[in-house]
Amino acid sequence: MLSLPELTMNPSSDLATPPFTDVVIPSDAAEARQIQEAIEQLLRARKASDQEVFSVRLALEEALVNAIKHGNEMDRAKKVHVSYRLSGDRLEVRITDEGKGFDPLDVPDPTDPDNLDRPCGRGLMLMRHYMTEVEYNAVGNSVSMAKVFRGGNSKK
Repeated sequence: MLSLPELTMNPSSDLATPPFTDVVIPSDAAEARQIQEAIEQLLRARKASDQEVFSVRLALEEALVNAIKHGNEMDRAKKVHVSYRLSGDRLEVRITDEGKGFDPLDVPDPTDPDNLDRPCGRGLMLMRHYMTEVEYNAVGNSVSMAKVFRGGNSKK
């Protein structure tokens, strides 16, 4: 029996859907910025608005920093795996670290008055706000995000 790769986040049935670009980087902020810039170039080539580019860039930065800092604990020997594709009006990104994972439901709500002075949870909140979809694997060491651009079924 043929084994199929794992599909995530509403895969398209369109056979013309481009494949994911897969990149593996060390746990290094400069390397993460290069990934952000590559994705930003894709968005600008599709004529994404400045607001859309900002939204995606911020969510990517938060997810990559979380993978490097919290997941891989700044260990350059540990890798961050990034997969992304832009297909029509939909950008899909998956970021996986080599850490032990976490439960996103255990992260305090940064808008709760008791947490306003605490730095935790803001990045996850921004990711959920700026992306159309944000999902974590069961282990909590991989986040899949999607952004549907204007003209699509974007989140209001």
